[in-house]
Amino acid sequence: MADPARARRLAVRIREVVASTLERGVKDPRLGMVTITDARVTPDLMDATVFYTVYGDDVARQASAAALESAKGMLRSQVGRATGIKVTPTLTFVHDRLPDDARHLEDLLDVARRRDEELARVRQDATPAGEPDPYRRPRDADELDGVPLDGDPLGALADAGPGDGLTDGFGDGFGGDGPQAGGDTTVARQESAS
Repeated sequence: MADPARARRLAVRIREVVASTLERGVKDPRLGMVTITDARVTPDLMDATVFYTVYGDDVARQASAAALESAKGMLRSQVGRATGIKVTPTLTFVHDRLPDDARHLEDLLDVARRRDEELARVRQDATPAGEPDPYRRPRDADELDGVPLDGDPLGALADAGPGDGLTDGFGDGFGGDGPQAGGDTTVARQESAS
């Protein structure tokens, strides 16, 4: 097992040698505009994977893949001469899908931007469906002065306590003590109204 740093250095060197050999040494007419994007070497330095992209359509991509496959022996011998290592790694060429994936992501981002712009235009003149501030706030004592509760001025019900027999409609006294003995809400309301 080789040092990982050595494997990375060898991968960089293989990428450079293969790229320069494709540019100057391979005369195959099937070879299109090939760009070597990356190379990776296994930790034992026996296999190298070379990633490439091709400018053009699927036909150009397939023709370039065939040209790279036929030039694999010559490229491996050039790598062996240039690196000077004991065992030259076998070369495997893999089409790099990263540019295609990046282009697809860019298309998705463009769609998202257009939808955001459309939503911003629609939202520009829109108003909320309900109140401008839909959240409840606790009422202050100043706001409640003079506001009738159930037709009763604030004074009669606000002064009532748990022992007065008045309820809040839930069957317990205002203090939350549970049912009050002898309390009748209709009688209490009639007394307070008079």
